[in-house]
Amino acid sequence: MIRSEFRPFIILTIFMAIFVVASNYLVQFPFNFFGLENFLTYGAFSYPVTFLITDLSNRKYGKVITRKIVYIGFVLGISLTLLFSTNFTDIISLRIAVGSGLAFLTAQLLDVQIFHRLRKKIWFAAPFVSSTIGSIVDTFLFFSISFYGTNLNWLTLAFGDLAVKIFMALIMLIPFRMLMTIIEDSSRKYQAKAASL
Repeated sequence: MIRSEFRPFIILTIFMAIFVVASNYLVQFPFNFFGLENFLTYGAFSYPVTFLITDLSNRKYGKVITRKIVYIGFVLGISLTLLFSTNFTDIISLRIAVGSGLAFLTAQLLDVQIFHRLRKKIWFAAPFVSSTIGSIVDTFLFFSISFYGTNLNWLTLAFGDLAVKIFMALIMLIPFRMLMTIIEDSSRKYQAKAASL
């Protein structure tokens, strides 16, 4: 039986891995609506959830434990990506795996640090600023490592993905605010219970 205080840590880590794998898979497919196939991939819609997970973890646990969630989510996510969606005979597929890993780790650790510095400001500053800066770093690291020197117009795709990621960072403020209240309530209850023992 998992102790109740560890459940959020495990849930956040599992969701991190799931969204890393989903985003690594979905980034291979252009968004074929409204003439945006040259500007956008489906990965732009799923990847911002990883910043939401990081920011909620940071709000609940602080930066030290959040880094552990990022590292474990990274190892699980990249392992599953390599296992299920990497074609080892295709150089682009391998570059996507490498680019994804480096971009994810760099951007998420940067997000953790920025969020930590802004956590005492107005509630939306830390998640929005950290997610936006993390998205910029992640997007250009990922697309340049994965597609530089190929026939793909990766700069156009990168800017399209980034625009959606910033829009999604705004949208993610809604679940962040709702879940932040739940997380803070559960933390207070846990601290009160620990103090009474």
